[in-house]
Amino acid sequence: MVKKSNSLIQLLFLSSLLFACKKDKQSEPPPTPAEGSREQLTLDSIYLYAQQVYLWYDALPAYDVFNPRQYATGGNLLENYQRELYALTQIKINATTGEAFEYSGTPGHPKYSFITEESLDGGRQGTVDLNDKGDDLGIGLSANGNSDVRIRIVHPSSAAANAGLTRGMKVTALNGTPVTVNSGSFIESALAQGTVSITIQRDNGTTSTVNLTRKNYTTTAVLKTDILDAGAQKVGYIAYSRFSNYNVTKAALDQAFSKFTAAGVTALVVDLRYNGGGYTQTAEYMVNHIAPASLNGKVMYTEYFNTLLQNGQAPILKQQLYRNAAGETVMWNGHLATYADLDYSVTGNTFKFEDIGALNSVKQVVFIVSGSTASASELVINSLKPYMPVKLVGQTTYGKPVGFFGLRIDKYTVYLSNFSMKNADGFGDYFHGMDVDIPSSDDVMHDFGDPNEMCLMSALNYIEGHPAGRIGAIKPVVHMGPASFNGMIENRLKLH
Repeated sequence: MVKKSNSLIQLLFLSSLLFACKKDKQSEPPPTPAEGSREQLTLDSIYLYAQQVYLWYDALPAYDVFNPRQYATGGNLLENYQRELYALTQIKINATTGEAFEYSGTPGHPKYSFITEESLDGGRQGTVDLNDKGDDLGIGLSANGNSDVRIRIVHPSSAAANAGLTRGMKVTALNGTPVTVNSGSFIESALAQGTVSITIQRDNGTTSTVNLTRKNYTTTAVLKTDILDAGAQKVGYIAYSRFSNYNVTKAALDQAFSKFTAAGVTALVVDLRYNGGGYTQTAEYMVNHIAPASLNGKVMYTEYFNTLLQNGQAPILKQQLYRNAAGETVMWNGHLATYADLDYSVTGNTFKFEDIGALNSVKQVVFIVSGSTASASELVINSLKPYMPVKLVGQTTYGKPVGFFGLRIDKYTVYLSNFSMKNADGFGDYFHGMDVDIPSSDDVMHDFGDPNEMCLMSALNYIEGHPAGRIGAIKPVVHMGPASFNGMIENRLKLH
């Protein structure tokens, strides 16, 4: 079986190499070796794909200079491929910062690109997926500065939600063991188990213990909606945790914005503090709900692929079959469509406003953000900035103005940054995050939608006409428990 698998990957590699070498031979680097172990050929393939489809392909050195096979050391293959990917992604330097575009601050981990043994639909997966399916306890905790541990998030319909737990509750013990802000590793381990007992201390000093059992559940990305007052203004509030699959989350978004329309809101507070992204189609749908009808037909944002992709000069993509929204292969011009048949042009990837719903009374929008606000969340903010008064409350966002699609190489899926995104003003340079207008702590002592929560209080003060400024010192908040999704998925690439 090993010999057969090795032959298959050699065949794929050779065909990839054939397509990759159709340019002027005098400008080509020395040919890559056609023979090698499965590990060596996979390392070669990752390099060859990056050479054509990576957003910053122009900075990559020739094959013999980079030498992909130097990472073939046996042992843990995935770790070897990750080391190669990290090296590839640290080459292109951002002239503005003097650091690599994919510098993350964490050695060995690119900020955007990654490789996995399973397809994640374009991003680092959380325990709640982009079809709103959960498989966990449904809870995340945070260290509240240096004081105590609080519940940060509870996913609707999860075991935690069904037990009556809510954001803001103080946690004093897990499985009978007292916890403090320094109990991070213990908390992570406890929440990863199938069952856990959580001891809660309420505001009146009483305690109670709740037993949770991990389960499969269907949830919603809409954590909370409310109608609040800011002086004479009616404010619509929505906390949205991820940009789930459009067909899954559309009804929940429609319901939220119908509520805002009925209330006649004139301002919105959109809480994206834990939203790491998701589908661009869903992000666009939210933008269209917020934007007035007067923006119909105007440019919302544009995706920019590298020049090779735009000019149809990435033939290696003939090895990647294209599938429609139903996951089915498609016949195109007499052959099964591949990613080489898709339209990567600027014109073909410019998206415009299309008003939906009846909400046309919004005059200003305030976004609550944090370092976990990324990708599609930042896309929503950036798309509205050229047209509406937009303010950010909280802390600097993650900084991810790029997206990607998955590339199957052997049994792995590689996500290389494929395109950047810019708004109607041509702005998309927020690789180090979007700065906030009103700094504020992530106040995990209060639930979503509570006007006493610091970020929301700042937003309401601003809307009322009293610039909030900073409310007290900014507390460091350390998240503990399951990670959330992080990524930007474009699933609407079109055939030429």
